[in-house]
Amino acid sequence: ELKRLALNTRAVCFGSLAQRNEVSRATINRFLDTMPDIDGQLKIFDINLRQDFYTKEVLRESFKRCNILKINDEELITISRMSGIDLQDKCWILLAKYNLKMLILTCGINGSYVFTPGVVSFQETPKVPVADTVGAGDSFTAAFCASILNGKSVPEAHKLAVEVSAYVCTQSGAMPELPAVLKERLR
Repeated sequence: ELKRLALNTRAVCFGSLAQRNEVSRATINRFLDTMPDIDGQLKIFDINLRQDFYTKEVLRESFKRCNILKINDEELITISRMSGIDLQDKCWILLAKYNLKMLILTCGINGSYVFTPGVVSFQETPKVPVADTVGAGDSFTAAFCASILNGKSVPEAHKLAVEVSAYVCTQSGAMPELPAVLKERLR
């Protein structure tokens, strides 16, 4: 059943935190390796560097299996130190080194970037009354992924992802109901 699902999946998002267990790591890797390599497919590695729940090897293998990397500014500094990458060109180097379609860098209140070969999209973080930031990163990833799968350009998808994430920050809880205007734009 897992193989059939992998063969029919257009997009998957996986992280490092779920890979702290050997069984779940092997299942994630088997799923990713089973997915056919087709145009327009998204394999998003959303790094979650928490405590000591990751290793250099897990990160390296995940980089090899993804075609989109989502990372925040603090995680990028940690990865740069682990891999010896110069901080100045870290995003471009990671994009090229792992042959990524995109690298998404979120910087909290300092905005976010989407790097693609030769082009970068920047969006400022909207100033909103923050009730809860839980779920903001995942809502960003979901909105971005859905927008790309629906044929939006990277800048359009990026802008909508920022707006959805900002809305989620104004609500309590990780999964608030989105307003109709945002839902409609995600289609």
